[in-house]
Amino acid sequence: MKLAILGLDDERFHRPLQNIANLFFEDSDLVMAQDASAELTAEISYSTSENSVTAFVRMVEHTTGAQFHSEHTRAFSQGNAEKETFKEIKRAISYVLVNVLEELTGIKQKWGILTGVRPTKLMHQKVQAGIGRTEALEQLQKDYMISKEKVELMQKIVDRQLAVVPDLYNLKNEVSIYIGIPFCPTKCAYCTFPAYAINGRQGSVDSFLGGLHYEIREMGRFLKERNIRITTIYYGGGTPTSITAEEMDMLYEEMYAAFPDVEKVREITVEAGRPDTITPEKLEILKKWNIDRISVNPQSYTQETLKAIGRHHTVEETIEKFHLSRKMGMNNINMDLIIGLPGEELPEFTHTLNETEKLMPESLTVHTLSFKRASEMTRNKQKYKVAARDEAERMMNAAEKWTAGHGYNPYYLYRMKNILGNLENVGYSIPGQESIYNIMIMEELQSIIGLGCGASSKFIDPHTGKITHFANPKDPKSYNDNFEHYTHKKIEILKELFSVPAAK
Repeated sequence: MKLAILGLDDERFHRPLQNIANLFFEDSDLVMAQDASAELTAEISYSTSENSVTAFVRMVEHTTGAQFHSEHTRAFSQGNAEKETFKEIKRAISYVLVNVLEELTGIKQKWGILTGVRPTKLMHQKVQAGIGRTEALEQLQKDYMISKEKVELMQKIVDRQLAVVPDLYNLKNEVSIYIGIPFCPTKCAYCTFPAYAINGRQGSVDSFLGGLHYEIREMGRFLKERNIRITTIYYGGGTPTSITAEEMDMLYEEMYAAFPDVEKVREITVEAGRPDTITPEKLEILKKWNIDRISVNPQSYTQETLKAIGRHHTVEETIEKFHLSRKMGMNNINMDLIIGLPGEELPEFTHTLNETEKLMPESLTVHTLSFKRASEMTRNKQKYKVAARDEAERMMNAAEKWTAGHGYNPYYLYRMKNILGNLENVGYSIPGQESIYNIMIMEELQSIIGLGCGASSKFIDPHTGKITHFANPKDPKSYNDNFEHYTHKKIEILKELFSVPAAK
């Protein structure tokens, strides 16, 4: 579907309007000019006063000659900075474009004009501004076109987060640590994480671990010098349990030796997501270092699906490794499920929920399939038949009903571009078993330091809230060649943010 936008010369509008078009059309092509081949033309204009912006759109569907109109006015604070004023203009234009596309297609966007990853941040902003619950709900519905059910979900999640981490807004002078292990048994078809099949790569693994140990030591030295506390530590990847038990043991020993007050860290998590990497020896190492929060991820309990997406373990192995982990002292197990995997509709997803009921993990993350640009699944879409929008929504509704009926509360949420049905990913937990790291990474209220291959750091200025992104190389060779450089670049950024040593 080609959509031509007339009346807007500023190229800054192209990306947000393209994101809006993508919500309605699978293969949308938005051009900021007259185009005779465009099926739709939208003539957009806006005007601003001292404290408001009004946007207007007239859309023509050329195959039928049908026309659609929308107008929207937004108020903003007097004296707004230019950047903030542009944001309000962009939101007003997004509002009218969503309005006419909903009318044209009959598709209702429950997330309204939002295309970003972290909608719950908007609710946190309302809480921090002292805005009451009812007013906050009304403002979000009105300003962003978010449906009542999604706003209420945001409110539930924020309430739960503040119950789990009452000092959430006061942790800006602490940090959390993400440690990336870029290896897996095989690469899944939907995956774009830095993940390399580990077989035959022992030389790369050895070199990588040498660099990672260096990063841990140097970062630990800096944190100790500045008296900076660590809130949470999270081992992700890849699959952190792809390396050997001996390598895991040495890594955790380094963590305890290098980082400040590890015994006071609120939570340490290790993703053991691939059941085919879990062994009694590795579980013993986790137990040795007082780590009992892991993930064992089935994704689906249909064997044909696992084969289609490139996961070389069996359904039975997932169940067996879950029981083994529980038997060996893993007291907080998370499981990931994915809505909309190839060939799956509501019956298959219901089967997955029924199998999950037999295990009852402490937490459950329900992902909606996202067509990530670099994934095998996106490159070969014709090979993978996935559920339609309505079917994906039925599966999400089934997940919401099942979790509520089994004592799980939603506690974090994020969205992704090109996500099936414009839905969301939601983390659910039995009360008291929530992942604090997941809350910290989603709400962006403290710096997250990424160590390891492909690890992204997100530095948040404790005074202004400004976010600075920094990423290590994704491939092991580039990481191995440059880990010292990247380590010290991160420390230089941290020196600027934490220029005054924190109080003990």
